[in-house]
Amino acid sequence: MPILSLQDVSKDYLTDGQPVRALHGLSLHVETGEFVALVGRSGCGKSTLLNLAGAMDFPTSGEVFLDGISTSLLKDTGLTQLRREKVGFIFQSFQLLHTLTVFENVELPLLLAGKPGAREAARQRLAWVELDGLGNRFPHQLSGGQMQRVAIARALIHSPRLLLADEPTGNLDTTTGNVILELLQRLTREQHTATIIATHSIEAAALADTLVRLRDGKIEEIVRR
Repeated sequence: MPILSLQDVSKDYLTDGQPVRALHGLSLHVETGEFVALVGRSGCGKSTLLNLAGAMDFPTSGEVFLDGISTSLLKDTGLTQLRREKVGFIFQSFQLLHTLTVFENVELPLLLAGKPGAREAARQRLAWVELDGLGNRFPHQLSGGQMQRVAIARALIHSPRLLLADEPTGNLDTTTGNVILELLQRLTREQHTATIIATHSIEAAALADTLVRLRDGKIEEIVRR
């Protein structure tokens, strides 16, 4: 069973009271351990697709199945649990809490979920992203690449089956961005996590197992390597 399945999904938004279609009848299946790059011009629907994949939004028509569960059938409590257990999110702007230390940022999802062993899990994830010894620093004491690594560690803290990254290298220089992309590729291989990245990066597209090219809210091409 695919970890993610979009079946004939469309998404409309209201603009000045008029429906505007952001996605048109998309169908896409993502397997465990698959690294997928969504590419296309700004406004083509990449972020909308990620929001649907992570149960942060819902299709106007069609169905989204996350680990076999239809997201449209769940209530708020079930959706929260599904996201906490199955999905990790990485953002272009890092979205770290600047009043918290690195340790506290990484362990926060487990603390909110009431899970034990949060600090040790944070240590392990920080070691995995090669940030040993930086747990007591604050985000403003880190470089952009280090902050994105912290964000990756936080996204992995609960061992999600699906990782969603929205332009994760957009605020980084090319060299640092390539390091982050290689890290995402490595975690897909080693952790068997399905990773979907929305990107304008040619380097990201080259590393992906599957390239999904979007144009005007439609899938123009799917290339599996």
